[in-house]
Amino acid sequence: MEPIEQQLTELRTTLRHHEYLYHVMDAPEVPDAEYDRLMRKLRELESQHPELITPDSPTQRVGAAPLTAFSQIRHEVPMLSLDNVFDEESFLAFNKRVQDRLKSTDHLTYCCELKLDGLAVSILYENGVLVQAATRGDGTTGEDITSNVRTIRAIPLKLHGENIPARLEVRGEVFLPQAGFEKINEEARRTGGKVFANPRNAAAGSLRQLDPRITAKRPLTFFCYGVGVLEGGELPASHSARLLQFKAWGLPVSDRVTLCHTPEEVLTYYRKVEEERPHLGFDIDGVVIKVDSLALQEQLGFVARAPRWAVAFKFPAQEQMTFVRDVEFQVGRTGAITPVARLEPVHVAGVLVSNATLHNADEIERLGLKIGDKVVIRRAGDVIRRWLTWCFPSVRRMPGMSSSRPTVLYVSQTLNGWKARR
Repeated sequence: MEPIEQQLTELRTTLRHHEYLYHVMDAPEVPDAEYDRLMRKLRELESQHPELITPDSPTQRVGAAPLTAFSQIRHEVPMLSLDNVFDEESFLAFNKRVQDRLKSTDHLTYCCELKLDGLAVSILYENGVLVQAATRGDGTTGEDITSNVRTIRAIPLKLHGENIPARLEVRGEVFLPQAGFEKINEEARRTGGKVFANPRNAAAGSLRQLDPRITAKRPLTFFCYGVGVLEGGELPASHSARLLQFKAWGLPVSDRVTLCHTPEEVLTYYRKVEEERPHLGFDIDGVVIKVDSLALQEQLGFVARAPRWAVAFKFPAQEQMTFVRDVEFQVGRTGAITPVARLEPVHVAGVLVSNATLHNADEIERLGLKIGDKVVIRRAGDVIRRWLTWCFPSVRRMPGMSSSRPTVLYVSQTLNGWKARR
């Protein structure tokens, strides 16, 4: 190997090592400035020797030309959806169905994970190198988002370690942490760009950009939770062990995966996650419960478009529709007049919301707010921040009421009630 090739190989190996420690192990060894220095050095050498650039080089995350349209990819193994349950009784019924179908339940263990509120994707590695990525689509056919996925730093362009299958398709969720979501919307409000209603919409909009350079600017991340195609290699015989193997190969996996040996342990896990939910830093809408043993999964099989061995245990709704019934004006102790939107009371994840304090009369005029407008209340992130979204005029309103232009109003909960802000 020539000296320059050796230098390039060492730089790429070092950068991949630091990416693994940062995104997978959450244990960086060097400051960001040192990582940036190594990346600049690699870019400089590759610019001097473009014939030595490899597709899996850390520099190749950004730079593909914009597309005119997404091409379609047919999934070799369909990306199925999950059945949902919404209460403990329904989960226990699912557990009973599982037990009734199995010949023996002596070794029945559930692997419980967070149900991320993002965009499901499929990522194909051939000989450890990322070659293709696709959206879930309708479960049979998705869109080719390879160039965009390559820009997500949490997703390795090349797996590391031993015994990597010749073809391995991993599946997981691309999502946007709440801090990144706030940053994107702050910039959009400052520049007059598109303001997203929630992190999931922002993640989907960021991932489905025809120009990968736009995706590269969005702080997207990824957790792996499953496998599709597997050729030329083997994986462990349990779902939880597979997740550990994926992590060893450099794929990010949630650190809140738990094995539960009884239905009661599953319910305890569900309650704990629901309690911790406001502090995670990203949106989830429930937990996913899977039979851990691959042999038992095979026994249970599938029904329609969902497996019998897994279920999504959803949290109470974080988003509800309601109507603006009136707008009243309150005079504060200092004499300031504040308009208050009176809403049809609605429960959002256990919180009763019945009004929202607006800024002033100019804000009402700016929003084009009318009595009878239909709105969406959404609880997201921690228990303090909320969003109030004005629906599109085509949405049905209360009989005899007028309509207004759509907009988004951000609402926060204070000691004195709900306060709207831009």
